[in-house]
Amino acid sequence: MRILVSNDDGYFSPGIEALVQAVESFAEVTVVAPERDRSGASNSLTLTRPLSVRKAANGFFYIDGTPTDCVHVAVTGLLEHRPDLIISGINDGANMGDDTIYSGTVAAAMEGYLLGVPSIAFSLAQRGHAHLDVAARRAGELVRRLAARLIAQPMLLNVNFPALPDEQIRGVEVTRLGKRHHAEPVVRATNPRGETIYWIGPAGSARDAGPGTDFHAVAQGWVSVTPLDVDLTGVQCLAPVRDWLAQ
Repeated sequence: MRILVSNDDGYFSPGIEALVQAVESFAEVTVVAPERDRSGASNSLTLTRPLSVRKAANGFFYIDGTPTDCVHVAVTGLLEHRPDLIISGINDGANMGDDTIYSGTVAAAMEGYLLGVPSIAFSLAQRGHAHLDVAARRAGELVRRLAARLIAQPMLLNVNFPALPDEQIRGVEVTRLGKRHHAEPVVRATNPRGETIYWIGPAGSARDAGPGTDFHAVAQGWVSVTPLDVDLTGVQCLAPVRDWLAQ
């Protein structure tokens, strides 16, 4: 099995090292990741300049672009083969609920999905890499299970691991995305030149976090697996918009 690994924390991240080690025993692995932290880059593509690809001492390729750039370049030109699976992560921090819209980790997997390759995004719910070894082993088990029985159609999965010792993880739960409250206000500051600058505030707390959501599963000690889709059509608005335009 040929696996392409990417992330948004950068090719030097402990999370991507752990993910590679978890799958390299049963797969041919290629890493193509950003040269620096590109968290929050979402699905952005670099269209205003060429991209450079370099190879680190450990064999990882890194690109001066976004997570989406990395997967796009890898699949459409850099690799001599088409990967059977694309995995992204393990992200340093959760990607649940509305976070998935902004996440570069999810975006890397989503680009693979858009290119017709089954893809999985992996995230560790607590920042700081606590119990990263547990998350990596669990990720390897999920990938091995998928490798043994590849689903015919491309799919996109978003996986979040609770930051817990292995014996405290209760299992795997298939979930839907929850929702957060609005983000906290921006943080205003002054730079050394006396100019006013603004830092984006932290994400809001979970609002829709009941049973069945990714937030609830991870809080209860389960590994959350959420199938994602990219169809943004507001189906419930089709009829009202038709009626409005017909008037």
